[in-house]
Amino acid sequence: WDDYVIPETLPQSEEVKSPIIVIPIIGGLMISLLLGLVLAFISLKGIYIIFLFEFLVAIVIAFAMKHLIKLSNFTDFNKLQYLLIGMIILIYTSNQYFQYEIILNENNFDRIGFLEFLKVRFSEGLTIKKLNTGWIGLVISWILQLGLTGLFVHLKIVTVLTKYAIDRVPAEVVDFAYYHFAKDKTEAEVRDELAKKGWTDKRNQDEVFEAIGGIHDAIELSRIK
Repeated sequence: WDDYVIPETLPQSEEVKSPIIVIPIIGGLMISLLLGLVLAFISLKGIYIIFLFEFLVAIVIAFAMKHLIKLSNFTDFNKLQYLLIGMIILIYTSNQYFQYEIILNENNFDRIGFLEFLKVRFSEGLTIKKLNTGWIGLVISWILQLGLTGLFVHLKIVTVLTKYAIDRVPAEVVDFAYYHFAKDKTEAEVRDELAKKGWTDKRNQDEVFEAIGGIHDAIELSRIK
């Protein structure tokens, strides 16, 4: 940073959109139910491949959340984690319910309760290549579905949030703030330097700091990969 030249001006800050968590919640609910329906059809066709479909589900969730985050400007990772956990549970719960509805409708069976359907599933167990693993195999498969999807989604959503935090702030502004941090200035002093260049809104300044944190996270992610 010794060769860094402090610019006379910085790109002007834009008005910060207030974060709206309702958008990710509604969007997440719709995506979860749609994925649950798709998985129900796939499962009943007998073509469900563990690991592959959990990864594909995670990709779809991350793709949807990428646009929902951008639309809502909601980047609170802790709250998004709870939303994602809820989405994953809803996906696989609705998957079972949609299977229940499809089986009854396609076979003209007498309607039984959903809980009775689950009891039948438990009594039948999980069959893998003609080997019936019983209810234990079924429960383990559900745990794997939830765990693997959660792991894949966590890795994907961290990347999505990191990229969004970096992209929404001009690179010149990030460099400017990073330079002053590199010169051992405090957060208050960096805020003062940003204000001198027209970045007076605290929310704009917070986004600059989030972008710097995003760069750090990106570096850590690249080391993991």
